[in-house]
Amino acid sequence: MSKQYDEAAFEDEIAAALLKRGYTRIPSDDFDAERGIFPDQVVSFVQETQPEAWEQLETAHKGSARERFLQELTSALERQGTLELLRHGLRTTGTQIELATFQPNTGINPELQARYEANCLGVTQQLHYSATNSKLSVDLALSVNGIPVATAELKNTFTDQANRDAREQYRQDRDPSEPVLRFKRGALVHFAIDQHEIHYTTELDGEDTHFLPFNKGHEKGGGNPPRENDHRTAYLWKDVWAKDSWMEIIQRFIHIDTEEIKKDGITVEEDETIIFPRYHQLECVRQLVASAKEEGPGEDYLIQHSTGSGKSKSIAWLVHRLSSLHDDQDDAVFDGVVVVTDRTVLDEQLRNTIYELDHKTGVVHPIKGENRSKSEELAEALEAGKPVIITTLQTFPYVIEHAQSLPERDYAVVVDEAHSSQSGEMSAEMKGILSGVDEEDIEDWEDAMAENAKSRNKQPNLSFFAFTATPKAKTLQAFGGPDGDGGHEPFHLYSMQQAIDEGFIIDVLQNYTTYETFYNVAKVVEEDPQVPEQKAVNAISRFLKLHPHNVSQKVEIIVEHFRSHTQHKIGGKAKAMIVTSSRAHAVRYKKSIDEYIEENGYDLNALVAFSGTVEDDGGSYTEERMNDGIKESELPNVFDTQEYQVLVVADKYQTGFDQPLLHTMYVDKKLSGIQAVQTLSRLNRQHPGKEDTFVLDFENEQAEIKEAFEPFYGKTTVTEEMDPQHLQQLASDLNGFRIYEQEEVDRFAKVFFDPSNTGTEGAHGKLSSIVQPARDRFVAKEEEIQEDFRSTLRSFLRLYKFQSQIVSYADTHLEKLYTFGRFLYKELPRQSHDPTVEFDDELALQYYRLEKSEEGSIGLSATDGEVKGPTETGTGGSEADDEVELSTIVEKINEKLGTDFTEADQLFLEQLKEDALEDDHLRRSARANSRENFALEFDDALTSMFIDRMDQNQELFAEFMDNDEVQEAITKHLRQQVYRESQSGEV
Repeated sequence: MSKQYDEAAFEDEIAAALLKRGYTRIPSDDFDAERGIFPDQVVSFVQETQPEAWEQLETAHKGSARERFLQELTSALERQGTLELLRHGLRTTGTQIELATFQPNTGINPELQARYEANCLGVTQQLHYSATNSKLSVDLALSVNGIPVATAELKNTFTDQANRDAREQYRQDRDPSEPVLRFKRGALVHFAIDQHEIHYTTELDGEDTHFLPFNKGHEKGGGNPPRENDHRTAYLWKDVWAKDSWMEIIQRFIHIDTEEIKKDGITVEEDETIIFPRYHQLECVRQLVASAKEEGPGEDYLIQHSTGSGKSKSIAWLVHRLSSLHDDQDDAVFDGVVVVTDRTVLDEQLRNTIYELDHKTGVVHPIKGENRSKSEELAEALEAGKPVIITTLQTFPYVIEHAQSLPERDYAVVVDEAHSSQSGEMSAEMKGILSGVDEEDIEDWEDAMAENAKSRNKQPNLSFFAFTATPKAKTLQAFGGPDGDGGHEPFHLYSMQQAIDEGFIIDVLQNYTTYETFYNVAKVVEEDPQVPEQKAVNAISRFLKLHPHNVSQKVEIIVEHFRSHTQHKIGGKAKAMIVTSSRAHAVRYKKSIDEYIEENGYDLNALVAFSGTVEDDGGSYTEERMNDGIKESELPNVFDTQEYQVLVVADKYQTGFDQPLLHTMYVDKKLSGIQAVQTLSRLNRQHPGKEDTFVLDFENEQAEIKEAFEPFYGKTTVTEEMDPQHLQQLASDLNGFRIYEQEEVDRFAKVFFDPSNTGTEGAHGKLSSIVQPARDRFVAKEEEIQEDFRSTLRSFLRLYKFQSQIVSYADTHLEKLYTFGRFLYKELPRQSHDPTVEFDDELALQYYRLEKSEEGSIGLSATDGEVKGPTETGTGGSEADDEVELSTIVEKINEKLGTDFTEADQLFLEQLKEDALEDDHLRRSARANSRENFALEFDDALTSMFIDRMDQNQELFAEFMDNDEVQEAITKHLRQQVYRESQSGEV
């Protein structure tokens, strides 16, 4: 069976399904490639549905009406575009010509309904679209009354071609300057289709063409569910493209977004985008509208849509539909729609979307409270019957109050979760107007909504449509529907897992690690080397062993990790957030970070965010003063600049903060439940070149975070603690497949990391040619071996990516294999329904090359990956330390003291040593005296230092003062270290 036959059969099957659903087959020969339309079909539609208008054209143009009309139409397509003309028609020589008729909101006008039925939806197979090359064709084209609205490229997975091949065909072989393919002027949307997945784009732009998934989702993740005796993607041509559905999408969903590009506050250009709904948006809005139409007012709906779902668009489409919704008796279901949101941007988006869809102004009325209270303005707008009212969460209770006073009017209330909650507290105004609600129960917008819903009786004239990514239990109880098991569930779900699978957000748990894991990985990766004892003790106690309240030590870890592993991410633009447990904690972090950066001369800057004034250690601190005068309202924009890299937060910016450059989070606060999900999700925004994220958690356990994410995630993928030695084993296993040669890996790395490689076509060609032999060997292997190799390679890539965020590998062999492996993985042929794991695209590869070049990971010396302790080169000289195993040093202090001191106790002793080394008098005494004479002064000073720090560790202080043996052991241990390091000049 040939590939052509297979693909042709797939094409025939789709066309046949459309013909059964009211489409007309239009041959490619009827297409005028230069005009980009089917002229006969356009003219026939106008003549049959608008005979009077056509007669006026005939009178005006005397025998040349057809030619003049087609000429005017072609010019209008160039000027106004396909969508504008289909929606609002063509005006020519004083005559209004409708090019399509859409289904009316009511059935009152049978003439309009008849004209709607007269629309001719066409399907064309193998459309020869090119005005310059008649041999070029697209597999399918859909048209409305002779005007193309969609194209499709089909691929058949049975012949080793898949959706990605269709996307590449659009990128490489379809000239976007052709009339039918031109943005706005030609077809509105282009689909890439195989039996398993669907993707689409609304603008062809060569290699820069960006496709979005149009999949239903499967088991809360990406892809599509199986259909009995049918293709997984058959819903597209059997449901979505069905006449009523397709015409509604053109009428009520597709629209053009215009973004102003400003420079120095002046608009320098406008960027237009055709918006086509993703599948979950289309399904959600339609299901909500259908239910509201059937049930009428008085129902509540909870929509759980993850970050990355496009909630703003979904809300805009829903509001537009609800504002004009009529029931089967042609009565309006709602007298008005109230949108509750804290996002000022939603106001403008709603205005623009509704204007684009209806060409009506004045539909959206925002409550601004200018020259009067917002509650008064809200009351007036409700009583005046404004179609769409936008208000804030603070005035939400007044909506309830005034709706109760207008029982004859029905309202739809659409609630958007608060995105601007940069303070962790609900406003006093909000708490004050929620009568009968316990203020202590109100922490955020969801609590306010749910408590208010509980405090009111269900109002038959109000329907609620609440959108949230992470609903709390009380929100589900207030707005969710029954799940059949005595609980509640959302009306519609777009899960976090699906958003991750479809590439709209990043999986923040992919590289999540607790400090314990971080510590163990860092230790084991060093392969327990033979190292000088003193260096190892310093490295472990200073860098790896933490006291819960020792901010300065954590700051050292954070700053050094950021500089080594985060700073060069996202093309050198990566930022980090430090989540602290209190406002005082944040103040101490900010002070400590500033001091550490200054001491080391690092080119880094940090900001801090907390509310109010903090009194700490005799000082008074505010956010603005600690940020050198930056106002609270200015902070997000200032942090967005390249001047600042780190943001320290205390109960602020942990929800609703959109900063795509956030890559790493350091968590020093207990998190649980929704707070954990919302906080860590600050990292999940996509950005060009952002491949992953990293979380270092000092406070929480993996099991706790996994439990927090599970209800919202769909499929949780928090990794269990890994054995770092497993990485070398995976590399060895990969070598054993004999798929690639080491010479190929080395050659690939040489080309990839060549400074002259700037992503040019030539460099790409070289890289591709080096990988091809390995791909060919892979293809020649048996299927079982192919799957084993692919699985092993994927495990290696994931594990290396995770561990390289913690340590800098001195082993360039692993780095080279990782770089080669990423590229090879993309090249391996696979079934299209396999899980999609795309480690990078070309842009990401270039960012990665730059990032690794900056890190110096290629060609490092063998010591670059080590944690270095103080050297033993000083004026006093010293004997070489005894060589001991790294793992035994961790327990050495306990063995020496004969006690069972904890890591915190060991850190306390280390702090005492640092206090002594910072004492100029003691250091001079150590340099000027013998060990015996130095002991006379040091021993008394140590007792005083213990007393000064007694509050930090009272148990160890008591043991030191009461147990002579312990006191002698500690004193001797610390005296030796301070004397030796003072002699060597170490501080």
